[in-house]
Amino acid sequence: MEKQVIEIGGEAVGVVVPDHDRLKFVAVKYHVWDLDSKRFDSADEVRAAIRKLMNDPSAAAPRGSMQGLSAA
Repeated sequence: MEKQVIEIGGEAVGVVVPDHDRLKFVAVKYHVWDLDSKRFDSADEVRAAIRKLMNDPSAAAPRGSMQGLSAA
């Protein structure tokens, strides 16, 4: 296993790096941040998880609620 750039629609959204006997996803774009540091069996599994995340309307909400916060 080697590190590999993960692209969706021609845009690099992260990389996978070997982690023991699996691949660890490192997100480089905010819209896939929820998958950062997750481990997968293959690059195809990562791409499927990204597609699912991007098609899920609830995936647009930021990680951890920021509602009620205001800029100082």
